[in-house]
Amino acid sequence: MSKQIIAVLLASLVLSACGSTSQRKVETRSAPAPIENRSVGVAATTAAVVEAPVGGGYLSGDGPGANAPTDIETIPDAVPRNEPLHRYANRPYVALGKTYTPQKTAGNFRERGIASWYGKKFHGQRTSSGEVYDMYGMTAAHPTLPIPSYVRVTNVANDKSVVVRVNDRGPFLHERVIDLSYTAAHKLGIVGAGSAEVTIESLSASEHLATAPVKKSAPVESRPLASSEPVTEAQPAKIITTTRGSNIYLQLGAFKSTQAAESFMAKMRSELGSVDKELSLFVKDGLTRVHIGPYKTQDAARSSAVEMQDKLGFKPMVNLH
Repeated sequence: MSKQIIAVLLASLVLSACGSTSQRKVETRSAPAPIENRSVGVAATTAAVVEAPVGGGYLSGDGPGANAPTDIETIPDAVPRNEPLHRYANRPYVALGKTYTPQKTAGNFRERGIASWYGKKFHGQRTSSGEVYDMYGMTAAHPTLPIPSYVRVTNVANDKSVVVRVNDRGPFLHERVIDLSYTAAHKLGIVGAGSAEVTIESLSASEHLATAPVKKSAPVESRPLASSEPVTEAQPAKIITTTRGSNIYLQLGAFKSTQAAESFMAKMRSELGSVDKELSLFVKDGLTRVHIGPYKTQDAARSSAVEMQDKLGFKPMVNLH
């Protein structure tokens, strides 16, 4: 066979291969963050082919878990508290050839764009913060917001709003501005579509306590209950319906759902450790409130609230039954 014939056959094979290869985009969900001078697998360092979302996230094989909680609507929003910035996750980094410089302060950032979500494909993997990604928590990934920090995300189409804790990096393609956990996306009504136009507002702890709206199933003046954290088994809840002795208490949170209040009370019991006051539930105006007390005077209650602030990340409010 002559060299000319061989060259023609090789050229035909190359053209045939090129014609049969589909044009597919490749997505990297997140950029790895160095911890202790070593790379940590972030909740999305794996490259995957992007497909049209069908009832779930942007990546092939992603989507809702098989055993999603039945009470997902009662999972409380994250509540901003003062946290130190992660030592490494806020350094400048490069993803897909672009350099990103994370911000160092929260509470002065607004953005509008497309939000997506990530689920079972990354559930249990490490995020940029080094924490394990929990698709049933109230978290999010953002390219430049501080880690950790908190944002209010609002679905432009239906005006539903959630507060999430940013603990991961991404997304980096398709002009998306934030990746939400499955629970956050579910509460915003964007799970089926896979994405939606949203507004993002960065929150500081003080701003949230002053302006946070009271929403169904969301805690009021409480800190987040992350489903990835161990929760101390709740003791039988004491529902206060009458007043005996002092009526001065500190309120740690208020919930539409009694189940959410009981779970939060168990978390508070674990956070506070040994205390000489009783944690209890008090139902009023359709809300189940988590209280601690009673205290002899309002001054004693306020002093205790100041002491609790460092442990809880927020200052409980005085409440009179």
